[in-house]
Amino acid sequence: MAQYTIKELEQLSGIKAHTIRVWEQRYNILCPQRTCTNIRYYSDEDLKSLLNISLLNERGYKISKIACMAPEQIQQMVQQLCETPCACSHHISLLVSAMVDMDEDKFDKALSTATLQMGFEEMMHEVIYPFLNKIGVLWQTGNISPAHEHFVSNLIRQKIIVAIDGQVVRKQQGAPTYLLYLPEGELHELALLYMNYVIRLHNLHVIYLSQNLPFEDLELTYEQCKPDYICTVMTSAPERDQVQHYINRLSTRFADCRVYVYGFQVQYDFLVFPDNVQRLDCMRNFTAMFKQGSHTRN
Repeated sequence: MAQYTIKELEQLSGIKAHTIRVWEQRYNILCPQRTCTNIRYYSDEDLKSLLNISLLNERGYKISKIACMAPEQIQQMVQQLCETPCACSHHISLLVSAMVDMDEDKFDKALSTATLQMGFEEMMHEVIYPFLNKIGVLWQTGNISPAHEHFVSNLIRQKIIVAIDGQVVRKQQGAPTYLLYLPEGELHELALLYMNYVIRLHNLHVIYLSQNLPFEDLELTYEQCKPDYICTVMTSAPERDQVQHYINRLSTRFADCRVYVYGFQVQYDFLVFPDNVQRLDCMRNFTAMFKQGSHTRN
């Protein structure tokens, strides 16, 4: 069973730690346990309960009224809120709860509902990426296992692939070509898949090479296809002390190509990006370029 500190509950629910303590004392909404050294901690059930309470509170329900509701009544009201157009935090909290329970039906329903209400692209930006950030908090604090990450990643991956398969790409004569890949050792594919979706959405040609590609194979494909753009994501590979070298290698080897890099490993302030390599701070930077019509053949 996971154990959360009150600070972790604050990060995951958006409710300040001070407010959580007040709600505990006045309304007995949570019952934290204590370790053998008398440190308070919270369970998965406490997290799910607080997520539901915070959703209702955001929608104007007074905490005094929520505290009088039965857990089943709170759950029913939250479900109704998530099925109607509302703030994205409702969908995100429902995904966190479904992940903790490893409830595939609940997770799929939350994603489908958000997609219907917002459209696929907005759902990715406003729901999936904030949700993945929350997963990062849970991962760093040791409150989810690799199994949880694989569980949700696979379900999100399926949604993106279905969205890609549903596109009818009308190739434009003279349109640029994009080569998408993950570096050797890199297996986190969600962002790259979404890039694939965005590019195809604009009827542009994609060469998708997927995960774990050796640099030599990237060079061979480049020589054969001569893409105008290369897009890659570095979440865990290469290692931090090798990232600058890898960026420089991309810049030098593909000097006639525009390279876009995204992911956790390229966000360090000490990195220097050559003129033909552009770091993406967030995925909206990538999608905005297409909406602005700034992607043309080099």
